[in-house]
Amino acid sequence: MTSATDDPRERIVEAATHLLREQGAAALTTRGVAQAAGVQAPTLYRIFGDKDGLLDALAEHVMAAHVAAKRSPSPPDAGPVEELRAGWRMHLDFALANPELYALLQAPGRLGPSPATVAGIEVLRTRVRGLATAGLLRVEEERALLMIHAAGSGAALALLATPPTERDPGLSEAMLEGVLGAILTTAPVVPDSATRTVAVTFAAVVPTLPGLSDAERALLGEWLARSLTDLRDT
Repeated sequence: MTSATDDPRERIVEAATHLLREQGAAALTTRGVAQAAGVQAPTLYRIFGDKDGLLDALAEHVMAAHVAAKRSPSPPDAGPVEELRAGWRMHLDFALANPELYALLQAPGRLGPSPATVAGIEVLRTRVRGLATAGLLRVEEERALLMIHAAGSGAALALLATPPTERDPGLSEAMLEGVLGAILTTAPVVPDSATRTVAVTFAAVVPTLPGLSDAERALLGEWLARSLTDLRDT
């Protein structure tokens, strides 16, 4: 293949992207990618370290292109629940549009999550914090994050494992609604709401409380975390 760039890194990423889309994951060998990019194999190792490093760069490249090709996933004034829905749909859309890459990123043999995956989790963490500060979360933030992440990844992998013509078109939304039903209150927190919901909301705003030292905020956060653990186990 030919490339419009003289940057070896960009040429290698473009070549890997082309091979993945045209020939599948099996084509992503060191020799195949280097040959397609017009570089020597040592150049690939020097730039990316190993195949996982190349895969991380490939994931970031494809994900950036995917996001850039989409309109804003939700209106600027969307509430935290709609922001979460939009992020969920973007995640599933990316997985279904890039099945080979998504499967590689989820492969159990990887030493750790790719930077693209970590960045996505941090975006999700911000959205979960928005739910908590709005008084809409009835479980701890970390548990909510893990539930959403696990359900989203599971839904994507289940759909990818099913032939396109046999996929349940409502599976993704049904999974999302199930998770939302488990983690959300029915309305923003009010004085007579359940103790757990109040504690979760309070824990979310502790870092921004004025008039407290860092040590006092840390202590207050520790107390709330301990209380939430006891509430979860009761």
